[in-house]
Amino acid sequence: MDAISTESDLSYSGAPPVLIAGSSDRAIARAKRTLEAFRIRIGDAVDLSDARARLRKQGSASAVWVELDKIATGNIVDELFEQLNADVRGGSYGAVVSTPREMIDSLAAALDDDVQLLIAADEAERFSALALALAGRETKERISDIASDRNAERLRQLSDEVSRIAATLARLSTGPSPTPPAVEGAPAANLPPLSAETVRAVIRARRLRARYFPEELFADPAWDILLDLLEAEISQLRVPVSSLCIAAAVPATTALRWLKTLVQQGVFVRRADPHDGRRVFVELAPAASGALHRYFGEVGKVAVI
Repeated sequence: MDAISTESDLSYSGAPPVLIAGSSDRAIARAKRTLEAFRIRIGDAVDLSDARARLRKQGSASAVWVELDKIATGNIVDELFEQLNADVRGGSYGAVVSTPREMIDSLAAALDDDVQLLIAADEAERFSALALALAGRETKERISDIASDRNAERLRQLSDEVSRIAATLARLSTGPSPTPPAVEGAPAANLPPLSAETVRAVIRARRLRARYFPEELFADPAWDILLDLLEAEISQLRVPVSSLCIAAAVPATTALRWLKTLVQQGVFVRRADPHDGRRVFVELAPAASGALHRYFGEVGKVAVI
């Protein structure tokens, strides 16, 4: 547990407990370790098949933690996630779902944005997700106790940076304007021509940096995702969430947080797969697409981004 300190724990007197649901005994044990490390009171730990019935019996809970260590599908899982969505939306509790990489697409489609989704996460990411899940209830006053924690600070910086990017893209798409442009609708006409090969060349150049320098020096997931979606748009390809997590070149949980925030800011748009309800595609909003075309038209081919 070197990545974070347990000195600023999330427990407080009188807090409702957290319920655990796991896909195996090993998964339940993993969730318990995380919660116990931060002195969170655990109400119960049950198998996925018993989770909905246990939730109905529970008077109150601070959060529900679902730990999956293998692919889990079927009506039991679908119904559990439907209940999580409804309860979190209604403010009954916060929720965290920790899952292997193989379930990124299905869970991104099944879970609301207010449910914290972890993908093969380390302890720092698990702690941050727990803090965010608890923050929706009366634990807000206790979350302030960890305001100096570097993980909480990282999340605040992420949110601020994404807001700045979204505002900049909106301005670029139409030029100075007293009101922000509408995200929905067709991109502006007369956009500069841009080939998929030009965008791919920029992406390749960015990836080459990792041969000569540590990759973490250049982590810029928002821009990497924007470039990937732009290349897909020009090539008329649809991009699932799992592909964008790879394109972001950061841990999948971090990439998902960027995706969620950029969707909320209107930079990206989620589209349900009409052939598979367990998958969603992500695409550029028209205003963001127009901004990127104008950007490339201005910098020209000589720029290495």
